[in-house]
Amino acid sequence: MPYYHMMDWFPFMGFGTVFSWFISLAVAYLVYKDAERRNMNGLLWGLPILIPWIGILFLILYLIMRDSGHRQATQSSAPSSSVPARTVAEEVLDERYARGELTREIYLQMKEDLKNQQKIEE
Repeated sequence: MPYYHMMDWFPFMGFGTVFSWFISLAVAYLVYKDAERRNMNGLLWGLPILIPWIGILFLILYLIMRDSGHRQATQSSAPSSSVPARTVAEEVLDERYARGELTREIYLQMKEDLKNQQKIEE
């Protein structure tokens, strides 16, 4: 059998295979970086992309999971009302006032201090 026909039979030789490996590496790197940016496990999503044929399935699965996770994050982070959420410190302060540990004057002063502190942090 001539040498040039051996290139057709052996799958790990030839320019096409080398080119496909470089494409797989590039796509795996992009998936890894994107997953890390989205606080997903980049290594878990990047490595399966390198497996021939199965990598395409993992890429499709990643794109679906990435999209659904992005939608869930934006929906859960959207405020449900225009009233700002109470901080833990305000809740503790209200509980202490309700139990009678604080006088009205001290309660109002501490509540004002918390509001001023929040304004400074913003």
